Amino acid sequence: MSKVPLTSRGAEKLRDELQQLKSVKRPAVIKAIAEARAHGDLKENAEYHAAREQQSFIEGRINDIEGKLSNAQVIDVTLMSATGKVVFGATVELADEDTGKQVTYQIVGEDEADIKASRISITSPIARALIGKEAGDSAEVKAPGGIKTYEILAVKYV
Repeated sequence: MSKVPLTSRGAEKLRDELQQLKSVKRPAVIKAIAEARAHGDLKENAEYHAAREQQSFIEGRINDIEGKLSNAQVIDVTLMSATGKVVFGATVELADEDTGKQVTYQIVGEDEADIKASRISITSPIARALIGKEAGDSAEVKAPGGIKTYEILAVKYV
């Protein structure tokens, strides 16, 4: 499996979630299974089946996170040389050339993407159009609604 880019903040969030799953949620579900078993017949015991399903979900998520972290290439954008180019982890201020509306995005790994928090995936059309450009450049984005053109106002490595 190839290396997956991840910001240092994204890697830290995954590690925190993994710690929470292993130290809090896993023991809680094991206790719930033991309590449900004590109620008797497991065939008709909804609590038991729900707890087993929850355990399966938790174990799957633990395996998923461990796999992602083992294949992660953690990139700390604050340690990058400030060349002014848009790279993974950079925060980019854009202006829509048609409407003048300004937006700011940070380019992150797929698992960290959250449009509500202005973090877009490196594989998104906008990010792919921006990579390698610098402030003052224009980027054409092939969006479902047609081609949008953005002017890059600033590139920050925060």
